[in-house]
Amino acid sequence: MAGPAMAAPFVVEASQPNLNLEDVNVPKDSQSRPTPPHPPQAPPGSIVAFDITSKFRHAVQTLGPGEIVKDGFFTLHESVSALEIMDPKMDSGCLEHGETLDVDYDVTQALLPEEVVGIIDQLLCHEMAWHLGYPLSQTVLTCVYIESILVPQPATLEEAHFIRDPNKATSSPMHTVLRAYCLGLLKACGQVNAKIINEHYYEEEDFVTNTYNRDLLDDFSVEAICQVLRHATALLDDLSESVPQPVTDALRHRLLLRHTLLGAVDSLQERNDPSFVRASWQRPCREALSNVGRIKETHALGRPVPAAFSAKLQRRLASTMPPRPIVHLSFDDAFGHLLRLLKDGIETANVLDYHDSQSLQTFVMMFQAAKPQPLVFVRSLLQGFLFKDMEILGGMSIRQLLDDDLSMLVLPSSVLLDRANDEVETPHDPRFIIAEQMEYFRQKAAQPFLDILRTFCQNRCRVRRTFCHVVRDWDNLQSDADDMDQILQYQTGDKPIPRALPDGSTIATYARPLWSWVFLYKLKQMEWIVFLGFELEVYQPDELAGMYYFLHELANVHLQHIGHIRNALLHNIGAIRGGPRPHVVPPPDAQLARSLTFIHYEEVDASNTMYLAQALSCLYVALHRLSLLRRPRRPYGTDELRYELRMKPFLGISDPRPPSFAEFEACTTMAEYSTDDLLDTAAQCAMAAKKGLESMSKLSEKDCFAVGSYEQWTQRVKSALKSGIATSLAVSMVQKALARPGRDGNLNISVEVPRPEKAYHEWWIVPQVRALSA
Repeated sequence: MAGPAMAAPFVVEASQPNLNLEDVNVPKDSQSRPTPPHPPQAPPGSIVAFDITSKFRHAVQTLGPGEIVKDGFFTLHESVSALEIMDPKMDSGCLEHGETLDVDYDVTQALLPEEVVGIIDQLLCHEMAWHLGYPLSQTVLTCVYIESILVPQPATLEEAHFIRDPNKATSSPMHTVLRAYCLGLLKACGQVNAKIINEHYYEEEDFVTNTYNRDLLDDFSVEAICQVLRHATALLDDLSESVPQPVTDALRHRLLLRHTLLGAVDSLQERNDPSFVRASWQRPCREALSNVGRIKETHALGRPVPAAFSAKLQRRLASTMPPRPIVHLSFDDAFGHLLRLLKDGIETANVLDYHDSQSLQTFVMMFQAAKPQPLVFVRSLLQGFLFKDMEILGGMSIRQLLDDDLSMLVLPSSVLLDRANDEVETPHDPRFIIAEQMEYFRQKAAQPFLDILRTFCQNRCRVRRTFCHVVRDWDNLQSDADDMDQILQYQTGDKPIPRALPDGSTIATYARPLWSWVFLYKLKQMEWIVFLGFELEVYQPDELAGMYYFLHELANVHLQHIGHIRNALLHNIGAIRGGPRPHVVPPPDAQLARSLTFIHYEEVDASNTMYLAQALSCLYVALHRLSLLRRPRRPYGTDELRYELRMKPFLGISDPRPPSFAEFEACTTMAEYSTDDLLDTAAQCAMAAKKGLESMSKLSEKDCFAVGSYEQWTQRVKSALKSGIATSLAVSMVQKALARPGRDGNLNISVEVPRPEKAYHEWWIVPQVRALSA
C-alpha cells in the first residue's frame, strides 16, 4: 500500500446520494444483531464518488463530549487496523514513494573473503543481541542469507542453501564457507531456544523465544551440520594461494568457533554421570574461549556488507507486529557478551560438584549475584543442571537433598532421618509413625525448598518478587511443621529443654526441629527480600533508616532462633551421651561438628547483619535530624501509606509479625535519644560489624559453606567489610562536624546517598559524607 493519506473523508456509493450521521442507529446488543445481507452489485459506471467533508463535520458537531457513534459490526480489530493504515510505524504494508516489498540484494553474487568475514561478524553481533533479549525478527532473521536458507523450508540438508536455482548454482568457496556458518548458527539458535523454553523464564522480559514460523533446522542432526562445517574448514586449506593467509585464518577461526559452540550445546542433551556432563560441556567451551581472542584480532580484516541485512524481511514473518529497526550491537559489545557467556557457562557446570546443601545454595546465590548478571541461557543451563528430569544435579533425589539439609541444620544423624524406618511395616511401631510423618513433611516441604534454588535462577527483579510469594508458602508450612513436631516428640520421647531468660528465670521449650528448620528459612527469605529492596532501589533515600531498622529486627530474631537451635542440639547430644535413649542413633563426631560449624557461621552472619543494619539506621536518623538529608515533598502520599507499601510482602506473615506503623515510626525517629547518642550507637555497632566481618572473611571454604564459590563469597564479604569501614568513617566525620561547627553554625559537610552500583556492597547503602571547603 503506497501513496499519501487522504486529507478529507470520501464515500463511494451506488444508490444513496446523501448520508446523515444522525440517522445511524447504534444497536444496544450488537452481538444479537443478525448478519446484514450483501449489498447488491452496482452496474458498471453507476458508482459516483463525492466529498462529504462538510456534512461529516456538521454531523460531528451534534455529538456531545464523550459521545461516539459505532456500528455493531465494526470490531476492535478493524478499528485498530484503521488507525494503523498508512502509519509507517504501524502499517507493515506502508511503503515510501518508489519503495518495493522486495529486498534488492542478490545472494548469488560473488563475495570477497573479506566480505564473508564482515557478514559473519555481523551475524555474531545479531546472535548476541538475541541472547540479550531482542527478538529474532530484529536480529538473526534480518539477514538475507539466513532468510534464503529457511524459505522455502528445506527438506534435505542439500536444499538448505541460499542458492536454490540449479541454473544459478555456483561452487564458489566463499558461498560454501558462509553457508556452513549460517547452518551452524541456525542449529545452535534452535538448540538454545529449546533449552530456554524447557526451563523457567519470563517471555519478553528475559528472552523472546518466538521463531515467527521459521524452522531453525530442527529436522537436521548436529552431526550432519558439523560435517558441513568440517568440509568448509577443509576447503579453506586449498585457498592458501588465492586468499591471503590472515583472511583464511580469520574464516577458519570463525568456523571453528561455530563448530565448538554447536558441540557444546549438543552435549546438554545427554544425561549421564554429572562428572561426564560437566566435562563434555566445559571442554568445548574452553576451546571456544581460547579461540575468541583470535576472532577479535582479525575483526579488522572484515568488510561490512550492510545490504545483506534488511528490516523488510520482517514483513515475511508470521508476526502481528510491524517492522521494527534492526538491533545494531557493536562488535566490541558483542564480543564482551560472548566472552562472558563462555566464562559463565564454564563456571555454571561447577554446580555439579556437590558437597553439601548449603554450599549448593551459596553457589547459586553467588553466581546469580554477579554483576553483570549471567545471560538467560546460562541461567537456564543452571536450572537444567539443578532440576532436569526431577533429579538434583543429575544423580540425587529430592529426598537426599532435603535430608542432607535437615541433618546439617537441625537433625544430625537423628532417628527421624534413619532410612531403616522405611522398612518397618507395623503401624503401631514408633518408627513406622516417624517414617510416615517425615515422608508427609518432605512432600509438603519439597516444593518450597526447591523454589529457593529456582527463584535464584531468575533475574534480580523476579527474585525479589517471587520471594514475596514463596515466603507465604513457608509461613503455611511452619504451621504444619509444628503439628508434626508434636507427633514426633511423643514418638521419640523428647524432653523439654530449659532456657534461661534475661530476667534470670527459666522456661522449658521443646526442640521442635522441623518447625525450627522452616522458621530459619522463612527468616532468611524475609531478609533477602529487604536486601534486594536495597539492591533494586525499591526504597527511597529517606526510607533507608526505617528499612535498615526493620532489617535489624529481622536479624535479631534470626540470631535468637539460631541460639534456640544450638541449645536444642547440645541438649539432645548431651542426653544421648549421658545415657541411651530409645530410637536415637548417637551422631558421629563429624556430623555433629558439621552442624555446630553451620550454627556458628549463621550466628556470625546474623550478628554482622544486625550490627551493621543498626549502625546505618542510627546514622540515617541522625542525618535527617541535622537536615543533611531532606525528605522530598510527596503531596499525594503519606508516611502510613508508604509504610503499608513497604511492609506489604510481610503483612500476611504470622511470625515474626511486622511492627505496627506507630512502632515503626517511633523506632525510625528515636525521639527519646539525642543525636550524639545515636552517633555513638552507630559507631559502636559499625565497629562490632567490622570485627565480625573481618573474622568472617578468614573462614575456610568449608567453614563458610561456600565450596565451589569461595572466591565470589569472599569478595562479597570483603565488600560488606568495606561498607562497615565506610560507615565508621561517615559517623566519625559527622561527629567531628558537630564538635567543630562553622562560624554560622553550619556543619560544613555534605551528604550524598550513592546508588547501589556505586556503593561498596549493593545491600549496604552507606551515605557519602564529605567536608566542604571553608
